[in-house]
Amino acid sequence: MSKLLMNLRHVPEDEADDVRAMLDAHKIGFYETRPSRWGISSGGIWIADAAEFPQAKRLMAEYQAKRQAQARAEYEAAKRDGTAETFWTVARAQPLRVLLTFLAILFLLGLVALPVVLLSR
Repeated sequence: MSKLLMNLRHVPEDEADDVRAMLDAHKIGFYETRPSRWGISSGGIWIADAAEFPQAKRLMAEYQAKRQAQARAEYEAAKRDGTAETFWTVARAQPLRVLLTFLAILFLLGLVALPVVLLSR
């Protein structure tokens, strides 16, 4: 029976390509399901033979550890160079988005506080 190795929701295409190449290189049989048209299911990479699943899971853990180390190293390098994204760089680049997000947060906090205010009268 097939087993899901990787849910493809919010997965960058380069990461999915790397996983496909890794499975091909180790001759692990897999197939892929595509996302549904309306976004109900997100698609995934499935291991066709359940006996190969432990090996695929181990390879996936190694790959993710390597990718995590690479992403952290890139972020640390960006912090050292001063090119890492911060709140203030986002606020300068997209002030309208930041303002609307702030107003939405205030509105939601007001909705949460509304029952307390109404009950205290």
